[in-house]
Order: sequence, then structure tokens, then C-alpha cells
Amino acid sequence: MADVNSRPKNPIPPPASAPKGPANPLFLREEELRQAIEMLFFGYRDFTSEPDRILAERDMGRAHHRAIYFIGRYPGITVSDLLAILKITKQSLSRVLSQLLEQGYVAQKPGETDRRQRLLTLTPTGEALEAALTETQRARIARAFKAAGAEAVEGFRAVMLGIMSDDVDRARFRRD
Repeated sequence: MADVNSRPKNPIPPPASAPKGPANPLFLREEELRQAIEMLFFGYRDFTSEPDRILAERDMGRAHHRAIYFIGRYPGITVSDLLAILKITKQSLSRVLSQLLEQGYVAQKPGETDRRQRLLTLTPTGEALEAALTETQRARIARAFKAAGAEAVEGFRAVMLGIMSDDVDRARFRRD
């Protein structure tokens, strides 16, 4: 009887033109660029798989995860700033926040100087969920960084900054 939890060893064979050896940074061929795209897809799939399972148990999705992550990362974040980070519509965020508020994961209070502002924080329940969602991702990245080494980590950072299209987003990670 086959193990239903095991994945096929290699369901899609590599293309016949797959590059051999390390990529040449001076000349990136189409196949190397295509492989990078595939690696992002596969990496993201695996990076999100465990959090997706945890979220599904709570009838939540990735939009909830992103909101929880950034509210936890920046306690007291305004709804406007969260919208700017997530780049989703107010309507979409409203649905997500309504559920998170209703289920006790997020608390909101008015701003101290501008009472129209809504400041968001995680509740203890929200903090516990954020920790559960982030832990497997943090461990996965730590394992990969450790295996790759410091030079590769700096290379990853440079590539990710290069992929980002928004100068404001890149500025978040500037090292002064």
C-alpha cells in the first residue's frame, strides 16, 4: 500500500536545457531566469504550507496571515499604514479586520492625537496565533540561511530588494 503522504520523487523532470553548474552572474540565460521563477513558486508554496493549515483550521486565509503578521510586527499600526503595506482595497482589509476583531485576535483603539485613526494591536490570543504562524517560517529561513552562509544571505537580501518595485518598501530595509 502506497503512503498517501509521500510526494512523487520528481513529478516534473527538469527541462532538457537546464543549466549545469552555478549561474553566471554576467549572463543570465532565459532558462536560469525561468528556474528562478519556479524556485520562488516552490519556495513560497512550502513557506506557506504550514501556516495555511493553521489558518484553515480557523477559517482564515493568507490575507489574515499578512494582517496578523504586520500588526504583530508593528503594534499600534494604523489601518492606513496597514493598507499601504498590504496594498489591498479598504473593502478587503475591512473583511479581514472584522473577522480578526470579532474573533478576538486583534484589538483597536482610536489614535491619541487624531481620534479618527484606528490603532491596531494583537491581543494575547492574536500574539499566540502569530507566533504559531511565524515559527515554522522563521525556522525554515534560519535553516536555509545557516546552510547557505553569510555571503549567500547578503545575496538573498540583494535579490529580494531588487525584486521589490516600491522604493518605500525597499527603504524599510536600508542599513544606515
